[in-house]
Amino acid sequence: MALDVIRAGMKVAAVEGAGLGLGGFVTLLPDLGILAAIAMRTIQKLSLIYGFEFNTDDEMAELWLAAASAAGVDISRELIEKGVVNRFVPRVIQAVAVQASTEMVERWASRVIPVVSSIAGGSLNYYFIRAWGERAMRHFREKHLRLRAANAWLIEEKMEHGGS
Repeated sequence: MALDVIRAGMKVAAVEGAGLGLGGFVTLLPDLGILAAIAMRTIQKLSLIYGFEFNTDDEMAELWLAAASAAGVDISRELIEKGVVNRFVPRVIQAVAVQASTEMVERWASRVIPVVSSIAGGSLNYYFIRAWGERAMRHFREKHLRLRAANAWLIEEKMEHGGS
């Protein structure tokens, strides 16, 4: 199911990149904005598959942590505390933007010739979402497995000590 979400995001990103790639440099900024939205939506869907909803500020910070993880930015879990969320999210956005812009530099060179940039834009968007989706999937899977192990341990402890 998670792989289906990633594949769907890859297809949407490829079509979007190919379409906006025809405009060359003129459409680079809208392409990056739409690609970022596709990436975040893919990450949100993956989070739901693994049982993580994002409604509170703390949960939204966790989503940004997943986005940072998907971008290859290493941010420790200790940064997410109740009073830190408002300062934390802008830092994560900045770190993700730096990482994403590094990955996007490759795209700029292909924007010179519209037909080539259309093919390149579609291909790069496709692989960009694939890489981010796979990283986010690993993040949520590892988190899910840690929670399951912790819950299993708690249940085992409860049963050993009388069940209440």
